[in-house]
Amino acid sequence: MDWGTELWDQFEVIERHTQWGLDLLDRYVKFVKERTEVEQAYAKQLRNLVKKYLPKRPAKDDPESKFSQQQSFVQILQEVNDFAGQRELVAENLSVHVCLELAKYSQEMKQERKMHFQEGRRAQQQLESGFKQLENSKRKFERDCREAEKAAQTAERLDQDINATKADVEKAKQQAHLRSHMAEESKNEYAAQLQRFNRDQAHFYFSQMPQIFDKLQDMDERRATHLGAGYGLLSEAELQVLPIITKCLEGMKVAAAAVDSKNDSQVLIELNKSGFARPGDVEFEDFSQPMNRTHSDSSLGTPSDGRPELRGPGRSRAKRWPFGKKNKTVVTEDFSHLPPEQQRKRLQQQLEERNRELQKEIDQREALKKMKDVYEKTPQMGDPTSLEPQIAETLNNIERLKLEVQKYEAWLAEAESRVLSNRGDSLSRHTRPPDPPASAPPDSSSSSNSGSQENKESSEEPPLEEGQDTPIYTEFDEDFEESASPIGHCVAIYHFEGSSEGTISMAEGEDLSLMEEDKGDGWTRVRRKQGGEGYVPTSYLRVTLN
Repeated sequence: MDWGTELWDQFEVIERHTQWGLDLLDRYVKFVKERTEVEQAYAKQLRNLVKKYLPKRPAKDDPESKFSQQQSFVQILQEVNDFAGQRELVAENLSVHVCLELAKYSQEMKQERKMHFQEGRRAQQQLESGFKQLENSKRKFERDCREAEKAAQTAERLDQDINATKADVEKAKQQAHLRSHMAEESKNEYAAQLQRFNRDQAHFYFSQMPQIFDKLQDMDERRATHLGAGYGLLSEAELQVLPIITKCLEGMKVAAAAVDSKNDSQVLIELNKSGFARPGDVEFEDFSQPMNRTHSDSSLGTPSDGRPELRGPGRSRAKRWPFGKKNKTVVTEDFSHLPPEQQRKRLQQQLEERNRELQKEIDQREALKKMKDVYEKTPQMGDPTSLEPQIAETLNNIERLKLEVQKYEAWLAEAESRVLSNRGDSLSRHTRPPDPPASAPPDSSSSSNSGSQENKESSEEPPLEEGQDTPIYTEFDEDFEESASPIGHCVAIYHFEGSSEGTISMAEGEDLSLMEEDKGDGWTRVRRKQGGEGYVPTSYLRVTLN
C-alpha cells in the first residue's frame, strides 16, 4: 500500500503529516541537546565535588593517608572522577552522533520535502489552468450556440415577413450562417479542450501526483528510520561507557571492602606511639611530723631540697597526665622534641633517605667515571676534563651524605637505647608487683639529719639510670625454656648490641629465626642459629612469615 494509490485525494493530510514528522525530528534533536547539557553539568558538578573532598596535602605528607579508611575514600573519589569522565564522553557522543547528524539530516529532509510539494503544486496549478481554459471554451461554445440560434430565428422571421426586403432577408440568412459556423468552431474547440483536460487530469491523478506522493512517502519513511536509529544512539552511547562505569562501581566496592579496622588501629599505634614509660607509683609523703622526706622523680610536688612545694592541679596535670594541654616545642634536627618512639621512626626515615641519596650519588660517580674512560679512549666523543667538575661535585656530595649518615646513625642508636630503656622500665613495673620504696618513712625515734640527707641524695638519682639494667621482660626465662618452633625467618638490616637483659645482639645481615611477632611495642623475639633467644627492635629486621 502506498500513499499515491490510497491517499490520492489527501494532499493536505500528507502535507501536515510530513511536517509533523520533521517537527518531531527537530524536537528529538533539541531533547538530546538539552540532555548533553545535563550530562555536562552533572560531570562538572561531580568533578568539583571530587576536587572539594580530595586531600589537599600530598600522601607522603599526610599521616591520615596511611589509614585504610582514608585510602578507600580517596579511591572512591577517584572512581567518581572517572565516572564523571564517562558522563562527559556520553555527552560528547550524543552531541556529535545525534545532535549534529540529525540536525543536518533534518535540513536535508526539509529541502527535499519542499521540492516535492513545489512539484505537486506546479502540477496542480497546471491542471487548474487547463480547467479554466476548458471552462472558457465551454462558455464560448454556449454563447456562440445561443447567438447562432438567435440569428437563425431572426432570418426565419424576416423570410416570412412580406414587408422585409430581399436584401434584409439575404443579410439575415448570411448572419445566421456565420453564427452557425462560429458555433461549430466553438464546439470543436471545446471538444478538443475537454479532451486535453481529461488527458491532463488523468495524468495528474493517476501518474503525476501518485509519483510525488510516493516520493514523499519514501522521504517520510527514511526520516522515520533515521529517527529510530537516533533513538538507538541514545542507548548506544550509554552502553559504550557501561563497561568503564561498571569498573568504577566495582572499584568502589573494592574500596569499601578494603577498609581494615584492625590495621587502622595498628597504624594509629605506629604513628602516635610515644615510647615513654608509664609513670610510676606516687610515693607516700608524711607531713604529720617534722622530718626529711625522700624525694623521687615520680613524686608530686616535692622539690630536691626537701621542702614541700605547693602546686596547683594545673601544674601537676601538665607534668604527669598525657591528656593535658601540650606546650609548643621547638623542632630540632635530631627530632629530640618528639617522643622516643616517634623520634626513632623519624630518624630511621631520615637515615633511609640519606642512604638512598648516597647510593644514588655513588652510582652517578661510577657512571661519570665510565663516561670519562670512554672519552679518554675515544676523544672524538667528548672531552674527559669536562666531567671533572661533575665528578668533584659528586664526591663532595658523597662525603657530605656519609657524614649525615653517621650523624643519623648515632642519633638513631641513642634513640633506640632510649626506647629500650623506657620499655624495660615500663614493663618491669607492670609485669611484676611494684617494688617497695627506696627508703620507707622512718620513725621519729630513728630519724636523723644525716640519714635524711643520704635519702635525699639517693632520691635525686634520675630514674633513667636506674632502669637501664632492668630486664625488658621478667618472664623471658620462662618463655625461652619452652621449645617453640619458629613462625618465620628474618634478616638483620642493622647491627644491634643487646645490652639489657632479655635482648640479644645481632650482626648486620645475620639470618635469624622468628619466634614471636611484634605485639605493637616495637620488639620482636628471634633465635640465633648458634643458639640464644631474645628481643631485638622490629625496625632492625626484614621479616618473612612462614
